[in-house]
Amino acid sequence: MTGSIAPTLSLGLPNFGTLLSGNDYDDMLSVARAADELGIARVIVTDHVVMGRNLDAYSWGEFGGTSDTPWLEPLTALAVIAGQTSRLRLATGILIAPLRGAAVLAKTAATLDVLSHGRLELGVGTGWQREEYDAAGLDFAARGRLLSDLMATMRCLWVDAPARVTTETVAFDDIFCLPRPVQKGGVPLWVSGSLTRPVVERIARWGDGWIPIMGSRGEDVAAGVDLLRAAYAEAGRDPAGVQVRGLIGVRRDDTGAVDWPATLKRIPRLVDIGVTDVQVMAEMLGRSASEIVDNLPALVDKFASATSAP
Repeated sequence: MTGSIAPTLSLGLPNFGTLLSGNDYDDMLSVARAADELGIARVIVTDHVVMGRNLDAYSWGEFGGTSDTPWLEPLTALAVIAGQTSRLRLATGILIAPLRGAAVLAKTAATLDVLSHGRLELGVGTGWQREEYDAAGLDFAARGRLLSDLMATMRCLWVDAPARVTTETVAFDDIFCLPRPVQKGGVPLWVSGSLTRPVVERIARWGDGWIPIMGSRGEDVAAGVDLLRAAYAEAGRDPAGVQVRGLIGVRRDDTGAVDWPATLKRIPRLVDIGVTDVQVMAEMLGRSASEIVDNLPALVDKFASATSAP
């Protein structure tokens, strides 16, 4: 393995739909507790604040739900998970951050980071559905600018006291936002999307990691890592610090059992091209909480084997 950052294993935890909603979401919490006990690095939940009827704007295949699919607010869900775990990092992938005001999100994230003893990570993006912005009273066409200004504002509020910010959409002076996050420099920010110039700028200026767009090919991720390392260097940051998330599917054999060699065979290649975190979706490991939990020990063990030095 050539990466300078030891690869980690993350579990995508469905905070939407009905798979883990049984017993008032105790099934979701039981999977999170099992991941914590087994040493999985983080759980990742995702976000939709509201949903319209138009799902055609989703351009990455079939959308994994309907307009009326139940969807837990991710930071609230992570707060409950934080209270039932001790080591597990708590991540979003992604949070549609522009739907939340910068100051309110900075305060909410700092509070959760303090109460979880420095375990929060925010994967942020703009989202794809105009109706969510309409419902929040925001301009969908301005979503990129809103995200950039929000990231700049949160970084300032987490570090400076008093803080002063002047952007196109946020402006204030002599403002305090305490407590600060436990993590030095604030909560880590992972940015999703194709590496357009604005996305590269967000990551290089305010971010800690990149979440490639769904369906990205290995060669696209490799090229993106090179681009981000160059952007880090230009910004005066250590290029070796670029973090990247990769997603792998779960393969099954003819009996329906997880085919672990086929499932994990891409991991060495992902790590070699610069992926630092490998995400597996919990719903691909089983059709119930108990089946997911039963498959987690093998996942952890075989991931360790796949990422160990030769």
